Amino acid sequence: MSRPIHATVHTAALIHNLQRLRLAAGDAKLWAVVKANAYGHGLERVYEGLRGADGFALLDLNEAQRLRNLGWRGPILLLEGAFEPRDLELCSRLDLWHVVHCDEQIDWLSAHKTQVPHRVFLKVNSGMNRLGFAPHRVRSAWTRLNALPQVDEISLMTHFSEAEQAQGMAPQVACFVAATADLPGERSLSNSAALLSVEGHPHAASLKNDWVRAGIALYGSSPDYPAHSSTDWGLQPAMTLSTKLLAVQALQAGDRLGYGGVFTAPGPLRVGIAACGYADGYPRHAPTGTPVLVQGVRTRLLGRVSMDMVAVDLSPLEAAGLVLGSGFGFGSEVTLWGLAAKGAVLPIDEVAHAAGTVGYELMCGVASRVTFEQSADGSNPTKRR
Repeated sequence: MSRPIHATVHTAALIHNLQRLRLAAGDAKLWAVVKANAYGHGLERVYEGLRGADGFALLDLNEAQRLRNLGWRGPILLLEGAFEPRDLELCSRLDLWHVVHCDEQIDWLSAHKTQVPHRVFLKVNSGMNRLGFAPHRVRSAWTRLNALPQVDEISLMTHFSEAEQAQGMAPQVACFVAATADLPGERSLSNSAALLSVEGHPHAASLKNDWVRAGIALYGSSPDYPAHSSTDWGLQPAMTLSTKLLAVQALQAGDRLGYGGVFTAPGPLRVGIAACGYADGYPRHAPTGTPVLVQGVRTRLLGRVSMDMVAVDLSPLEAAGLVLGSGFGFGSEVTLWGLAAKGAVLPIDEVAHAAGTVGYELMCGVASRVTFEQSADGSNPTKRR
């Protein structure tokens, strides 16, 4: 038997979250962002759940090729554009749309030989200060692109640094609107956080205009946690990381637990040892008190996370009437995040927050030694990959 830890991707949750974000997007078309191997879920595993999107947005050409191999014939957008001139050859062959954020990419396009002009998204640096043309250079960049026979339609986009709050977006929206005034082409501004927080924003029409880019929320994580939980936004977890108890230890007052003995039992305490550690992608810096579910009952992590194991407090289970040896103990289900068998949910954001990080990192960090499974209905896995 293989080690009991596994990650389950819930197709039904992906479909639900996509529908929820479509509702928020109104008439705008929706990019499903699947960069970083679909935020660690696996591109092939999320495809069925997200194929109802209007397009897919990602970074890597090999992921674009995988999408085409899956049968996707709709738009695919390269969010960082070409990394070298020869990338444009694959853009032509795979019919990829791509972002243009610097002069070098325009130079490469001008030298590119293609029979079919490219659809490009001109990126405006409205305040994020990572990629994109400064506002005073947007028109000259647009003019250069518009003069190229290699370019078909030019869309305009930007990215927010503070989309979690409507007031944080206001300066960037104003900057983008001013920099692109009177320029033709579709617009794309909103990511997950902007899309969900747009209600009541003075530039709501601009934020939902033409294309929205849904990322983290598709996978059931709240983009502005802890201000709002995934439940507040009506999202469902698309990934569950679960394992089983390997052992149960009975500690006495003063007994220390695990590496460094950083946790000391205050009195008699039952402790469960579960098959999960930092080599599986669970955060090593998750402290005592980090939430976890055992048999669907909420409890807490104890002591230091090791490479292959974590310790959990079993006191809440005894309080819930679960008795060791009566269907509870060795082999009991442990949910590190996501959906437990009994329907209880532990949002990934709560675990990430306790560990001082974000849900993005936990999703993307699940190790290759963890077996992935797929669930069509949100509960029982139907196939392994």
